[in-house]
Amino acid sequence: MRAIPLTVTAVAAALLLTACNGGGNSGSGGKNSSACRIGGVSLEVGAASVAPAAGDTGEVPVSITNHSKTCTLENFPGVTLRKGGTSAKLSAQKGAKAQTLELAKGDAAAFTISYVRGKDGDATSLAATELKITLPGDDTVQSFPWRYGPIAGQGAPTKANASVSAFQQAGD
Repeated sequence: MRAIPLTVTAVAAALLLTACNGGGNSGSGGKNSSACRIGGVSLEVGAASVAPAAGDTGEVPVSITNHSKTCTLENFPGVTLRKGGTSAKLSAQKGAKAQTLELAKGDAAAFTISYVRGKDGDATSLAATELKITLPGDDTVQSFPWRYGPIAGQGAPTKANASVSAFQQAGD
């Protein structure tokens, strides 16, 4: 007679423990609670290797330093170049493989924006004035001025000839 109440109690405890295991990414489409957030990290657009003339390639490094609790960077950063009402969302560099990076407080990571400079006044180029960045799992946008000239378009300004690299661990 005592075996039944103990078994029921053990099963109930096991179910309760299983229900409490809600950590990590549930795949439900919600925000990842461990994702790095713009408010907890600092973003810095570094010294660029500017494309000097139309058709040349330039690179703009972006560093991320974590100033809060340990967080995770997954997939690719969200990067959009914009001028007025025209914007171009950048895709990942061809062949780039996303990796998951865990950043403890004080750790840093980086990614690079590569672009082909367009011709001034060309209807297919995007004369961007603003760079907008989001981190995966966070909808917050941080904006920076774009000072590296127009970006060549691939048939239209909204199809900028530019891309982003995967996140890379920075520092030691």
